[in-house]
Amino acid sequence: MDRTSLIAELDARSLRDETMTGPLYKRLALALTGLIQEGLLKPGAALPGERDLAEALKLGRVTVRTAYRHLMSSGALESRHGSGTFVSSKVERMEQPLWRLSSFSADMRSRGRLPAARILSRTINSPSPEESFLLGLGQDEAVLRLDRLRLADGLPLAIERAVVPVKFLGGNAGGEGSLYDALAANGHKPVRALQRLTAVTLDPSSASMLNVKTGAPALLIERISRLEDQRVVEYTRSHYRGDAYDFVAELKIGDDQ
Repeated sequence: MDRTSLIAELDARSLRDETMTGPLYKRLALALTGLIQEGLLKPGAALPGERDLAEALKLGRVTVRTAYRHLMSSGALESRHGSGTFVSSKVERMEQPLWRLSSFSADMRSRGRLPAARILSRTINSPSPEESFLLGLGQDEAVLRLDRLRLADGLPLAIERAVVPVKFLGGNAGGEGSLYDALAANGHKPVRALQRLTAVTLDPSSASMLNVKTGAPALLIERISRLEDQRVVEYTRSHYRGDAYDFVAELKIGDDQ
């Protein structure tokens, strides 16, 4: 995105959008976050200096400085000494315990980060033979297939492809929020799951969506989640950035050792 386009987008989103409220620095920060989430501002992209952006948007320099610092504290932006402010190209590594079943949204909120989802594909139709077997469904029962790019503070971290029987969602067929929250709201909260982790490399399409190089390492996680009565409520395949996650498990020595 060139400077002229960036200024126009920020002006429209942060200053002229009547649906946005709150201090100007927060509105500017939200507008920048939106551009990062939508892929219009790429990792490593340079941002205008505080004075230049303030003059272009007719804002106080303190407003721009506060917005930049707000996004730096969340990891979305980074300052390079002598060079300026850039969209962050680094990801803070996170430990993810394998013994706890939780949604991506809940995980990010517990870390003080803002979760988001960009829908890549959303369809409702009949299950494939494999899905029918895994989910215990008949061919006449519909499933929701929901492919999403999962982000935290504007940074893409995972590509999630979920298959869920529509009967468990009722009128809420999922979307940008937590799929687990939608299931729980309909009385079908997952309580246990089996996960399988595999080390893989990313193909060009997946790498592009996650803003990493083709062939970058990733973790493929296949998860089958169940209800209290053992019915399968979700089958998900997710690719997590290898530079962002460490999955950990606690091991205990058995009594016979």
